[in-house]
Amino acid sequence: MVALVRTVAYLGLEARSVEVQCSLAPGLPNFNIVGLADKAVGESKERVRAALASMGLALPPKRITINLSPADLPKEGSHYDLPVALAVLAAMGITDAEQLEDWVVVGELALDGRVAPSPGVLLAALHASEAEKGLICPAAQGAEAKWASEVPVLAAPDLVSLLNHLKGTAQLAEPDRGLVEEPAPFTDLKQVKGQETAKRALEIAAAGGHNLLMVGPPGAGKSLMASCLPGILPELTPAEALEVSMVQSVAGILEEGRISRARPFRAPHHSASMAALTGGGLRVKPGEVSLAHLGVLFLDELPEFQRAVLDSLRQPLETNKVDVARANAHVTFPANVQLIAAMNPCRCGHLGDPALACSRAPKCAADYQSKVSGPMLDRIDLHVEVDPVSAADLALPPPAEGSAEVAARVAAVRQRQTARKEETGVRTNAELQGDALDRFAAPDEDGRALLLQAATAMRLSARAYTRMLRVARTIADLAGAEQVGRIHVAEALSYRRQPPRA
Repeated sequence: MVALVRTVAYLGLEARSVEVQCSLAPGLPNFNIVGLADKAVGESKERVRAALASMGLALPPKRITINLSPADLPKEGSHYDLPVALAVLAAMGITDAEQLEDWVVVGELALDGRVAPSPGVLLAALHASEAEKGLICPAAQGAEAKWASEVPVLAAPDLVSLLNHLKGTAQLAEPDRGLVEEPAPFTDLKQVKGQETAKRALEIAAAGGHNLLMVGPPGAGKSLMASCLPGILPELTPAEALEVSMVQSVAGILEEGRISRARPFRAPHHSASMAALTGGGLRVKPGEVSLAHLGVLFLDELPEFQRAVLDSLRQPLETNKVDVARANAHVTFPANVQLIAAMNPCRCGHLGDPALACSRAPKCAADYQSKVSGPMLDRIDLHVEVDPVSAADLALPPPAEGSAEVAARVAAVRQRQTARKEETGVRTNAELQGDALDRFAAPDEDGRALLLQAATAMRLSARAYTRMLRVARTIADLAGAEQVGRIHVAEALSYRRQPPRA
């Protein structure tokens, strides 16, 4: 007899159907798993053997073969334990094999029979919903699975409870949908003294979803302003929140099924590797740029990152996705992020202060900033100089305008962009391109003349030229203007900084 149980394999944010086929045949007692399984899947036979023993069941003295079909699809992870166990039990006649045809099964087994959490349950639930089947998953992840439409969910705490439910002797309660987390407290812009130019640039970046680079001496408030950004960004829509939660589910960081409407804010240390930033590893996992999807990726001390690591962000910043290529798999993760970066002007950090600057200025600035490649800088829309804050500025009372007032203006601009979405097909001005860019971001005659003159003088690339149009469109939206004018282009160009020369 061959018993079948359905489960899934994860490739990026895609869940592909996998059949777990179990065959019991006469011969020397053996337990084999075939079908391009990795180490974790191969070890599941020992966890299944121990889990069944904890229930007082022993594997039959036969040749047990588990085939994971399709056989050419890589199988990774511990979520195959539960479907393997159910396939074995169905082949032994302990549970009804036909009953299991209506379910997709995922879950890791502990040695005592408990069903432990495993990453990716939300993706499995969405796959089950599309296939019009139910989902059997760990009890700890039932709340997460319930976010997938109205899919029937069996959240089993252990193997015994699941078998009793399938036999009808004891019913498992239907899990409730997870909670929507309250936004975490954010830093208010009222804490920033002075820095009006930088705060204006931060508002423009938030309103249009633009990338921003802040350059200034230590202690000028660059990191403080970056931490204020989540407080002025609009909340995620329900569809966006589900999209972000899918990435978190694959990464295994979606705790207790809680979904947040706050935009992600990721700030990796400058020692992060390429795999940590863009994704990859032995078992391909989303990196920081994908975990920041639809949110903010903050890179502090930008030149301290390895150059190869920084340059690996070029493609995600341009295409809004990460392609991780492996010999046996090609995985794509979403990476629609807003990059906020901060750096000192030179290694000592005091380039503009003759009393504190090192003796190698300005050559030290050129050497230090050249660690960030030109193509990488070309992908950053706004470049702003952050001046040092004096003691007199710090003694002043807090500014009257804080994050709440800025967030209201940002929300109004985002609503204008949402109203244009049917015609542009994009969420923010930072994504405008092609016909939509020509239609909505084309400046008037004076603005076009200024932009052409500046593009020639500043030697702007085609990419930089396009990004200036997008920034100008956002500035016009903040001003409530229908068409981009000369004044909007002029302000956009003021945020385009030239690197220092030795």
